[in-house]
Amino acid sequence: MLPPAQVVVLGEVHDNPQHHVNQAAAVAALAPTALVFEMLTPQQAARVTPALIGDGPALAEALEWEASGWPDFTLYHPIFLAAPAARVYGAAFDREAIVGTAKGGAARMFGPDAARFGLAEPLAEADLADRVAEQAEAHCGALPPGMLPGMVEVQRLRDAGLARAALKALEETGGPVAVITGNGHARTDRGLPAALAVAAPEVTILTLGQFEAPPEGDPPFDLWLVTAPAERDDPCAAFR
Repeated sequence: MLPPAQVVVLGEVHDNPQHHVNQAAAVAALAPTALVFEMLTPQQAARVTPALIGDGPALAEALEWEASGWPDFTLYHPIFLAAPAARVYGAAFDREAIVGTAKGGAARMFGPDAARFGLAEPLAEADLADRVAEQAEAHCGALPPGMLPGMVEVQRLRDAGLARAALKALEETGGPVAVITGNGHARTDRGLPAALAVAAPEVTILTLGQFEAPPEGDPPFDLWLVTAPAERDDPCAAFR
């Protein structure tokens, strides 16, 4: 049983099947009024109907999942089934917005409420340096250094977009709201929870991180667990 909160952020390593099993179990226990997916745009989320939720292949086709680049839909379908009455929201941005953010910053692409979600202020120098280093590591050191600040802005855009979608879901359905997202967006110090705390500090948030090895130090999550790692090819091979 999860501690009570209005917004529950369930992190994942995207291609780890056990993480999605855990998310589905948490969603079933939570019985949320709304599900927010990092993987869906608002336009995709609007295609989800009660009739489709029970038919995995049809739902995947309606969402154009195969072309999305996310892991196989069979990993995610049980999450939908765990709360079939929940309203589904999407927080993803289209490619044009991502490219524009990498070039011109998150605040400009996010829209008029950028300041509300903490995007109007530049990051402190030390914070930016930490995030640039994380982006370099995440991309196997293969990206030109000049691209990395833009990647940080894209991450900020997605954090704020998830926070905005979660708040909209809470306001429209009353909550609780479950958010399905990667661990990076679930962390309390700089992810969705940080953006939501700026925009709506009265909203209660609970975050869960899922790891494939014991983390070092104090992980920035309210709760966290460790599972066996997924079997996968070398993620850096593509960059070579």
